Amino acid sequence: MNIHFMNPFFYFPYLISMDDVILETAVLHVKPELVQTFEESFKKASAYIASVKGYVNHELHLCIESPNQYLLLVRWEKLEDHTIGFRQSAAYLEWKKLLHHYYEPFPVVEHYKQVF
Repeated sequence: MNIHFMNPFFYFPYLISMDDVILETAVLHVKPELVQTFEESFKKASAYIASVKGYVNHELHLCIESPNQYLLLVRWEKLEDHTIGFRQSAAYLEWKKLLHHYYEPFPVVEHYKQVF
């Protein structure tokens, strides 16, 4: 299942240069016994991350080889929109409450910038 949310900037690319967008990545290892409820919780949590200033869009991909592994991709206008704006917000507290108990081990989050 591919879950994808976007803010209006995605529909109007002249408002933001996609070359400058920061890509956040996280491989999510969901506890096998919780896979059934994870995707529904993720859908609910998506509204919280999408509400934060600087959010562009996000996607959740299920791994074909490992049915309890997901790849989360989130695009931000600036790194600080994630590391400060989201992580220090009330929206993050709700995101955390809905999702963090699903992960084992806790995911490593990394940020990338486009080079080509």
